[in-house]
Amino acid sequence: MRIYFYGCVSMDGYLADKDHKIDWLLETGTTEETNYDAFYKRMDITVMGKRTFDDIADMDGIESFYGTTENYVFTHADSLSVKNFIPISGNVVERIKNMPQDKNIWIVGGNTILAELLDHDMIDEFYVQVAPVLLGDGISLFTQKEGVKRFKLKEVHQFGPFAEMVFEK
Repeated sequence: MRIYFYGCVSMDGYLADKDHKIDWLLETGTTEETNYDAFYKRMDITVMGKRTFDDIADMDGIESFYGTTENYVFTHADSLSVKNFIPISGNVVERIKNMPQDKNIWIVGGNTILAELLDHDMIDEFYVQVAPVLLGDGISLFTQKEGVKRFKLKEVHQFGPFAEMVFEK
């Protein structure tokens, strides 16, 4: 099992604005300007929180956008509005540890799930794209409890307006 984070932040490190919106990102560029397709082809499973799911659930073509992966959403709901997304609950770390060991898992979006996994040293690689936008306030990418976490810089790319850095354990 390899666990990946792939996402975009503002230059000042925010995933979303203070109202939990990502409009600023959608106004900056598109996935066609990134390596998203190549990354996604390597993934078997996506895991996200309910807030991230709510942010993407109304996107046009969402079912095909996440069409080849098993998609799990941490939520208390019994069902979700998009058919190929599966609600799960419980301890994030234990649920992910019990996923198939031969799969690549993409942690999508939010910092709540990411923080739990970082606290348990479970993230193998980060694909962090930086958008040329300053938000001034918002939802930070990193909120783990543990202090210092060190990673190695593996690659740096420019995709349209985005700078992408790939880090590994």
